[in-house]
Amino acid sequence: MKIPFSRYESSREAHANVSDVLDADDINQVAQLQDEFAQYVGAQYALATSHGTSALHLAMLALDLKRGDKVVCSVNAHPNVPEVVRHFDAEPAFIDIDETTHNIDLDKLESYLEENRSKKLKAVIITHIGGSCVDLQRAYKMAEDYNIKVVEDASDALGATYQGNKIGSTGADIVCFNLSPHLKKNICNGGMLVTDNDEIYERAKLLANHAIVRDAEALEYIYDVVDIGNDYSLSELNAAYIRAQIRAQDVNIERQKEIAQLYSEALNGVDHVTIPDMSNEENPFSLYIIKIDKNRDSFAVALKEAGIGTGLHYIPLHLLSYYKSKYSLRVNEYPVALRAYQQVLSLPIYASMSDDEVQEVIKAIKTIAKTRV
Repeated sequence: MKIPFSRYESSREAHANVSDVLDADDINQVAQLQDEFAQYVGAQYALATSHGTSALHLAMLALDLKRGDKVVCSVNAHPNVPEVVRHFDAEPAFIDIDETTHNIDLDKLESYLEENRSKKLKAVIITHIGGSCVDLQRAYKMAEDYNIKVVEDASDALGATYQGNKIGSTGADIVCFNLSPHLKKNICNGGMLVTDNDEIYERAKLLANHAIVRDAEALEYIYDVVDIGNDYSLSELNAAYIRAQIRAQDVNIERQKEIAQLYSEALNGVDHVTIPDMSNEENPFSLYIIKIDKNRDSFAVALKEAGIGTGLHYIPLHLLSYYKSKYSLRVNEYPVALRAYQQVLSLPIYASMSDDEVQEVIKAIKTIAKTRV
């Protein structure tokens, strides 16, 4: 039995929506998606983009990021997080992580903000690893105290909640979603920028289409350009597919939670394997991350040989050649992230997994664990 790390989800509704586009039905799929997405997460505005990275890049444009500005982020994030900062010749500042959640350590974040008060300090990007959130109210209070913006990287947090409210409606200045999450392949790409801030939305909307403006009373082909923007547009085909994905997301999350429970019940107490914290009932388990205490890579190879795919979230940014060289970062500079990186392993978890497939993964892990000494 081959069990890939990810498997794209489809549905009758997705096929019907895509057929509407191919049949040239008079439906603006992108506009529909934006309206439905805003309603789903509880945000005032939603702006569709071609990819999650596009949404993050557009967020930096909307915040008017400039050369020499600083943006704080977790050292445990996908490379697109500091990448969008560097595209503005601005500087990312990395913070170590919490050992349990693998999210940014808020104590260390607060210490950094206190020690680096500056007009150049513009924002913090908070990545929700696997959809599990930090104490967002504390993060928002810090941002207010130090006069910085909060951008949430919700690539794994579509449909996730914090204190009963969906991510996207909890108080961040901007939240960016990736509709094809990092390292989980999908049949389409798409992203979303959501905000409740009128000024941020209007600026993002302008810059998302080359900063082109038109006079409603003039001919359609007459336009002006009032700033430097880019093209972040999402295709109608991708929007059509994603609309169905959004509609199914809450049901998919419930299945992910069921799978996580099956994993945890079976793997709790297995030698050399540490299961994730199960106490947070709001964790959507977009990822199921275990720790292997001895030679994680050989463990992953053994799973691969058994036909089971795995993931790694993530290689800490300070270990990547560009950032290590650019900022003269030392290997031991972020000890918690380094230790986690040496042990963490993401298992397959998605709504279309059958119970039999889950049991195959469990069986393989138990078998391989017995060979460790």
